[in-house]
Amino acid sequence: MGAMTTDTTPLPSPAAYAAAVSSAVRAATAYYTDGSTPLGDDEYDALLRAILAYEQEHPDEVLPESPSGKVAGGSVQGDVPHSVPMLSLDNVFSDEELAEWAAGLERRLGRPVAAWCVEPKLDGLAVAARYQGGQLVQLLTRGDGLAGEDITHAAEAVLGLPATLAEPLDLELRGEVLLTTAQFDEANRIRTEHGATPFAHPRSGAAGTLRAKDRPYRIELTFFAYGAVGLDHLDHSALLEALAALGAHTAAGTPAAPLRCADLAQVGQRIAAITALRSALPFGIDGVVVKADAGADQQAAGSGSRAPRWAVARKLAAEHKVTRLLAVEWNVGRTGIIAPRAVLEPVVIDGVTVTYATLHNPADITRRGLMLGDQVFVYRAGDVIPRVEAPLADQRTGAETEIVFPEACPRCEDAIDSSEQRWRCVRGRACQAVASVRYAAGRDQLDIEGLGGTRAVQLVESGLVSDLADLFTLTKEQLLTLDRMGEVSADNLLAAIETARGAALHRVFCALGVRGTGRTMSRRIAAHFGSLAAIRAADADTLAEVDGIGPEKARLISAELLSLAPLLDRLAAQGVGTQVAEPQRTAAVAAEGDGETVGAGPLAGPLTGETVVVTGSMTGPLAALSRTEVNELVERAGGKSSSSVSQRTTLLVAGEKAGSKRAKAESLGIRILSPEEFAELVADHLPSA
Repeated sequence: MGAMTTDTTPLPSPAAYAAAVSSAVRAATAYYTDGSTPLGDDEYDALLRAILAYEQEHPDEVLPESPSGKVAGGSVQGDVPHSVPMLSLDNVFSDEELAEWAAGLERRLGRPVAAWCVEPKLDGLAVAARYQGGQLVQLLTRGDGLAGEDITHAAEAVLGLPATLAEPLDLELRGEVLLTTAQFDEANRIRTEHGATPFAHPRSGAAGTLRAKDRPYRIELTFFAYGAVGLDHLDHSALLEALAALGAHTAAGTPAAPLRCADLAQVGQRIAAITALRSALPFGIDGVVVKADAGADQQAAGSGSRAPRWAVARKLAAEHKVTRLLAVEWNVGRTGIIAPRAVLEPVVIDGVTVTYATLHNPADITRRGLMLGDQVFVYRAGDVIPRVEAPLADQRTGAETEIVFPEACPRCEDAIDSSEQRWRCVRGRACQAVASVRYAAGRDQLDIEGLGGTRAVQLVESGLVSDLADLFTLTKEQLLTLDRMGEVSADNLLAAIETARGAALHRVFCALGVRGTGRTMSRRIAAHFGSLAAIRAADADTLAEVDGIGPEKARLISAELLSLAPLLDRLAAQGVGTQVAEPQRTAAVAAEGDGETVGAGPLAGPLTGETVVVTGSMTGPLAALSRTEVNELVERAGGKSSSSVSQRTTLLVAGEKAGSKRAKAESLGIRILSPEEFAELVADHLPSA
């Protein structure tokens, strides 16, 4: 089922055309901003072809927002002009279409193309890296092709993008930034450790990472150069060699290395070879690029407003497999969200055996018209979570049965709130009290030692605890009724709970598990408002003032806080979260820091104005602190914590095995302190002080 169809269903009316344009623009916006998309590659390509076909037949009805003829579908903007327009590629979807495109190019040239160059179409984000005198000075996204976003803050984490070229040239490298398979796995390991949601797939991970400016951790990406502004006289294959000699990473060292081909027969053979390698490559590709190799041919062919006329992308089908839908499971998340999951007959896709796939929500099931026993398309491209696409309705036997939606919560049997697309148990977090209590007691939240998974289950199942507030009402007599709970254990647990009662505001807020927030955002919110009472009093517009919270997230957080009001009242009655600090509304200051700043802004202290990176194993007074606690120490002392060394870093705390960060700091002349020296500097702000 991997063959791509080029059939296009005609759009029957102006209304259908307008709806198609709207869908395409939404999909393009998602794809080119955060790497996600409501449509698969095949679906988007088919939709765009249908739009183009309609516009060719009805040129007087073309809508101004139509994605046709626009770079990135006209979906994104930028504020830094490109020196030379940064265009997209036109697509072809079959060998026949490729042959037609090549014939058209040769007709335009009035002669045969001298040679072709074939290379993988990397599934990442196009960027432009500007160099002056061989030094990297700016990194931009493609944006709308005329202007892009400045993402220079992310350059240090992009492997293969040299800070200094081998020659002191003024030029602009162009290429793709992506997460390799290994980097994607490592990125999700790091994000999980920091309590962040794993990336859904490499492209969205790369898009989010390049734009992130507030992460307390570093995620590495990889750059592949495929062009340059300033070396335009070279043939393409020679250009790639020149880029590698300058120190830029190219695809030359990969199994899908660019290859110069004498004719279309060789081009076809190379496309087939790269396609066969697809599942074994260490990075994702969604096609193969075919280019006229000679610089003279490229200059003679020129470019249109959206794409060069001398290059085209031979798109590859997203791999689909057919299997049987055996059942639908209904799982309840920590916040009470009820999510359906498809249980499938095992099927191997891209070398991975798939037995489960996402169904998103009940409306998604209804929209796709799925039934138990259906033969269904399952889609998995690269590392994307498998999803059920559609049933093969014409293969139904009559033995298929309707999917039964739950009438009550599958976990607690209480009512379901089905007013939104994502169903939720009316008890919300109370439905998953064990998970909520375990999360709240975690080290980076309230850090309640002795309250692990087994103890949380005991407390909830015994009826002693139904939510976070109940923890602070526990008595020794109640705890002693639990199995394997002795006097010492009870005293220790109560002492840990009492310590948590006075936890810092950002830890208390994080322990609530408010959707749309995590540790970093909790610190920002706490620093911005200064008290839980002020947070509760904030409406959506006020919450949106916090750096990193947009209008949509602000509305979500506001609604969450409203639903948590009874719990917050009980916590306040127990003296939890009642600490008041001076609000630090300094988001503008934070925005001036490097791309990994944590928190909404600095407090006053010995590190005021400092951007601090901590690396290596801590010793001395810092040895007992987790990395999160060291970051909090930096903030208490007035500094901004960063995970990567850059020109904006002012202080490096270098513990044992500091490695490359110390070397880079030394090369940049950044002040370096040992953990003991740093502890002395911030002695008044140490936890024991």
